[in-house]
Amino acid sequence: MVRKWLFWSLAVLLLAVLSQAVELTFELPDNAKQCFYEDVDAGVKVTLEYQVVTGGRYDVDTQIDGPHGAVLYKETKKQYDSFTWTTDRKGVYKFCFSNEFSTFAHKTVYFDFMAGEEEPLLKDIGHHATAMTSMETSCVTIHEALKVVLDYQTHFRLREAKGRIRAEHMNERVQYWSIGLAVIIFVVSIGQIIVLRSFFTEKRPTSGRI
Repeated sequence: MVRKWLFWSLAVLLLAVLSQAVELTFELPDNAKQCFYEDVDAGVKVTLEYQVVTGGRYDVDTQIDGPHGAVLYKETKKQYDSFTWTTDRKGVYKFCFSNEFSTFAHKTVYFDFMAGEEEPLLKDIGHHATAMTSMETSCVTIHEALKVVLDYQTHFRLREAKGRIRAEHMNERVQYWSIGLAVIIFVVSIGQIIVLRSFFTEKRPTSGRI
């Protein structure tokens, strides 16, 4: 059991080291804008994937600018999206997430930024004079399968977090509604008791002295 756990831990660590992707989940307050910067070489394939996890209507404004201020991508009030492009020059690329259109909704945003192709598991795989051994083939197969598993885990965790936040919000509203109904029922009951008592209360006539 310990060996199996150690194997999977090392495999996940190996994927994290080899991958050039940057994943981040951050808080985006209302009326706020958060920008990130990445220095990328020319001719590199870049992918940005983002998703609003919690807050408001689950939407955000996104913009990607090139090294000289050219707008490469711009979307408003998107819940999630993915954009892939190839850089035409070396420089610092900026991508920003804006919640300036919201006056009270605090949001949580997740993004995955990947620049360049992932390095192969076996760097000299193309220089083999013979075919790969069964061990090498198994390692490559496991490596590719683990990448798919990690990607599925990330998306399912985001979906689970969004569902949990919605459930908690709905549970809170149901609790407030239940408390309000209980107060209304209590007030109505007291009112009914007072009205019923007034029906059975004898009014004694007042007699004046002659």
